[in-house]
Amino acid sequence: MIKEYTKQKTDLFNVCVIIPTYNNYKTLTRVIDGVLLYTSNVIVVNDGSTDTTLQILKRYPQIQQIHLSKNKGKGNALRVGFAHAQKCNFKYAITIDSDGQHFPEDISVFITALEKAENKNLLLIGARNMSQESVPKKSSFGNKFSNFWFWVETGIRLQDTQSGYRLYPLQKLKDIKFYTTKFEFEIEVIVKAAWRDVVVKNVPVKVLYDETERVSHFRPFKDFTRISILNTWLVIVTFLYIKPRNLFRNLKKKGIKRFFVEDFLANQDSPRKKALSIALGVFIGLTPFWGFHTVLVLFLAMTLKLNKVIAFGFSNVSLPPFIPFIIYASVKIGQFVLGTDNSYTIQEISIDFKAFKHLKTYIVGSFSLAIISAIIFGILGYVFFAIFHKKTIHHNE
Repeated sequence: MIKEYTKQKTDLFNVCVIIPTYNNYKTLTRVIDGVLLYTSNVIVVNDGSTDTTLQILKRYPQIQQIHLSKNKGKGNALRVGFAHAQKCNFKYAITIDSDGQHFPEDISVFITALEKAENKNLLLIGARNMSQESVPKKSSFGNKFSNFWFWVETGIRLQDTQSGYRLYPLQKLKDIKFYTTKFEFEIEVIVKAAWRDVVVKNVPVKVLYDETERVSHFRPFKDFTRISILNTWLVIVTFLYIKPRNLFRNLKKKGIKRFFVEDFLANQDSPRKKALSIALGVFIGLTPFWGFHTVLVLFLAMTLKLNKVIAFGFSNVSLPPFIPFIIYASVKIGQFVLGTDNSYTIQEISIDFKAFKHLKTYIVGSFSLAIISAIIFGILGYVFFAIFHKKTIHHNE
C-alpha cells in the first residue's frame, strides 16, 4: 500500500531518484532494487567506476544511466545528475547513496513531507541517528562540525547536514552557480539554497553502517581540508554580504518607520538584551578593526545570542564622515591613558592620518573609547528600552 502510494505521489510531484555511484558493487544492486519498489523515475550516475558496476547496470535497461569516463567526485556526479533531471523536466530529485547506508523505504518519508509542506520551495535532508553504536565516531564529530558552520552561515539549526539522503528543488538549483565537485558540494548546495530563501529542514531517516559491505571514498585529510576552505569562504561571504543584504532587504520591505518600530523598538527581546546589543555594536564600531566591523559584530551577536539588527545598526557609529573624529578622540584618550603628549589637529588626522605614527597611543585610546562609549550607550539604551517596555505593557493592559 505504501509502495503504491509513494509511486503515485512521486509521479504527481514529478520526483526522480538520483543514485551517484563509484565502486559500490557490493551494495548497488540492493539499493537499485529497493528504489525501484517506490518509483520508476531513477537516474544512476556511474562516476567512472572501475569495478563491476558497469556489468551490474546492464541488468537495468529500464532506468536512465549516465556513465562518466573518469571519477571526478560525488559533487560532480550530483551536478551531472541534476542537469539531466532538469532536462527531463523533473521538479524534484531525491538523492540516495549507493553504499547501502540508506533505506529506500524512507523515500516515502520525503514524499510525505513534501506533500504536507505549504511551501513547496523545499530542500529536505534525511536526519540520521548519529548516536547509535554502528555510526563511526569520526562521522558523528564531522556532522556536529558541519551543523555548527551551517548555522553560522544561514542561521538555521539542523540535526544533520551531512546526510546524502536528500530531496532537492531542481528548478531553484538551476539559478545557482556552484564551484565545488567533491564531497564539499553537499555543503555548498544547502548553504546557497538557504541564501536563496529555500526552506531547508530535516526529516527522520534510518541508517545502516555495515563495515563488511560499505565502501567510503571520503579521504579524511584532503576532503576535510576542502570542506574547511569552503566553510571559510562561505563565512566570509555570509558576514560581508548575506547578513547585511538580509538586513537591508528587511529594511526596504518594511520601510524605515515600520522596521524601526518592529525590529528595533517592539522586538520581543528584553531591555537588557537590547542594551547589550547596543553596547556590542558601539564597542565593535569604535575598535581599530577597520573593514571587519560588520563581520565581527554579526558573528559576536550570533554567538552571544544578542539582537543582530540592533548590534549591526550601532556598529555603524564609525561611518566614513565620523572616522576623523573617532581617530582624534582615540588619540587624545590614548595620550591621557599613557601620559604622552603628541599634538594633532583634525585636519592632520583626516588628510594624512599622522596620528598612526604613534600606533600604540591610537590603539590604547581606541579600545578605551570603545569601552567607555559602549558602557554609556548601553546604560542609556537600557533606560530607554525599560521605559518603552513598561509603557507598552501598560498600553496593552
